[in-house]
Amino acid sequence: MKIMVYSHDAFGLGNIRRMLAICEHLLTEIPQLSILLLSGSPMLQGFRLPRGLDYIKLPCLNRGNTGEFAVKYLGIDIDKTLKMRSELILSAAVNFQPDLFLVDKKPLGIENELTTAVNYIHQNLPETKLVLLLREILNSPEKTIPEWQKSRYTEVIDKFYQLLLIVGSQQVFDFCKEYKLPHSVTDKTHFCGYIGRPQDCKINQNIREELQLEPLDKLVVVTPGGGEDGYELINTYLQGQELLKNSQYRIKSLVFCGPEMPQKQKQELCAMAVKYPNVEMREFTNDLMSYLSIANAVVSMGGYNTVCEIMSAAKPAIIVPRIQPSQEQLIRSQRMHDLGLLRSIHPQENTPQALMTQLFQILENPQVPKNIDLEGLPRITHHIRNLLADKMTPTQAEFVYPQSNPSQELLVS
Repeated sequence: MKIMVYSHDAFGLGNIRRMLAICEHLLTEIPQLSILLLSGSPMLQGFRLPRGLDYIKLPCLNRGNTGEFAVKYLGIDIDKTLKMRSELILSAAVNFQPDLFLVDKKPLGIENELTTAVNYIHQNLPETKLVLLLREILNSPEKTIPEWQKSRYTEVIDKFYQLLLIVGSQQVFDFCKEYKLPHSVTDKTHFCGYIGRPQDCKINQNIREELQLEPLDKLVVVTPGGGEDGYELINTYLQGQELLKNSQYRIKSLVFCGPEMPQKQKQELCAMAVKYPNVEMREFTNDLMSYLSIANAVVSMGGYNTVCEIMSAAKPAIIVPRIQPSQEQLIRSQRMHDLGLLRSIHPQENTPQALMTQLFQILENPQVPKNIDLEGLPRITHHIRNLLADKMTPTQAEFVYPQSNPSQELLVS
């Protein structure tokens, strides 16, 4: 059994981390499976890959604050780079001959770079299934609906795709209703729940010793995700350290800058942090869950993966979302704030005073997120298994996972 996976990577680490988690779960649950991952993430080589998974590294692209794509490293123009990426993807499809093609975020990829590969599969591999996987929020409906209409994405899904899997909850954001999708698309759509993460990898006591935490210390983990636009969040948090001097709490902070934060900004923040002995600065960890497991509070941006990790760890959190070029994080944090799952501060209102006030409040009254659907990984596997049932041996077809019940997806106590 062969699955080819396309990861939409042009900003941050979110997409590649999400797709790697899905790949790992599929490999765990489906015997004799091989997965070929196509990605332009510059951090791909930094992740541990399970047996059965290999990748083709595409040339890196970058999406700036304007939303326009540019070449990240190579000294050639965007059109030539997209042509190279498209030809690499087509070559992978021709030579790998996948039984299923799992596509992340856009039905035809970045700047329609999947068009030739999708057409090849449709014309030459009629038994190959196509599955589109989407976050629960893409952007505001005002932006997303015209973009989908202009790109004719619903027509593409109608013609080429067998399934549309949404990794989220209808009660947070009803993808089909908010984006006004036609019945031809909604009939193919399944809400899978958010992608939960294992509680921890390291032993909690070992982490406390590593961070030199005393029994009465409160740990705050600060993370802007990939970090490319995380400077303001960390800068505001460090400025707020002056307000902690008279706090009743003994607060220690573990701050991850993120591997994609510009080096100059990282150096500036580390120089600021030297003044505060209770702040430890690090660049990156591929095991954030272990640190979240012992945290008393989390301060972060509102990326999909980070929010899933916070929900999985069941930790009180303050989210300061990114607001450009997409409204995705802002919508997610506001909806979850309204449901009582976390606290959200608009970045334009995020002062050191406002951030520390919220932090004191959640340390004083630590309400943790409860009863949110985190069964995304097993449900994705369930749907893919069903789609490939005719190609599976009896052993491969044993795994069964119940369908989600939208009315029970999210119950906030």
